[in-house]
Amino acid sequence: MRITRIGGPTALVEWEGWRILTDPTFDPPGRTYSFAAGTSSRKTTGPAVALADIGEVDLVLLSHHHHADNLDDAGRAGLGVARTVLTTSAGAKSLSASGAHRDVRGLGAGDTITLTAEGKPDLVITATPCRHGARFTRPIVGPVIGFTLSRVGGAHPVLWMTGDTVMYGALRRVAAGMHPDVALVHIGAVKFPLTGPLAYTMDADDAVELIGLAEPDTAVPVHVEGWSHFSQQEEAAARVLDAAPGPVRERVRWAPLGEPIDLP
Repeated sequence: MRITRIGGPTALVEWEGWRILTDPTFDPPGRTYSFAAGTSSRKTTGPAVALADIGEVDLVLLSHHHHADNLDDAGRAGLGVARTVLTTSAGAKSLSASGAHRDVRGLGAGDTITLTAEGKPDLVITATPCRHGARFTRPIVGPVIGFTLSRVGGAHPVLWMTGDTVMYGALRRVAAGMHPDVALVHIGAVKFPLTGPLAYTMDADDAVELIGLAEPDTAVPVHVEGWSHFSQQEEAAARVLDAAPGPVRERVRWAPLGEPIDLP
């Protein structure tokens, strides 16, 4: 597997001929975006790889469509580079209605779909649960999902993209004993001045717990830089992960922005 971290939650995953793009964000830095309930954030870092340099991809994994730090304007316009887009049911309805893509499919947590492509192994994709904030905030923050990708009949996923989520019971249950080959772990500890201490994504301490539960061969942190509402940026998160117990620390591998890394 080869992973290229592009910025924020965006990464290009290449595996067995499949080219998979996660949460496309390709706008330049400097703009402030509005979020729910009067909150906002400024994009501070542009993509490490330009959309024009990505080329065609087989699949976009979109954890949710309604926040610009997971799908910005350039990312939305660029969905056409993909053959298929998988996202939430609400996201599929919205993107289909807007004509953003001809093949957008919606999933809820626990739903599974199998994709086929000539010359590539069949890919079994299952949506995993996310809660993008404190309890009872879903009407404000909207639905989010993660994804596992597996071979047909595979005992464990080859990839888990956690999506934007806080640590909570359903996430712990699905993570326990998962043993994915690679986990893309969304952190950043998203917070807004308007809502004080409430967090909307995991921080690095949560990631330590999650990695300990899921026991991936390799955990690659993403969604940890590039936006002003990420209250725990990469340097601070790295200090926590570097201090984690050995069985967790040894699984973590940082992907330098824009530089492909090859994983066994």
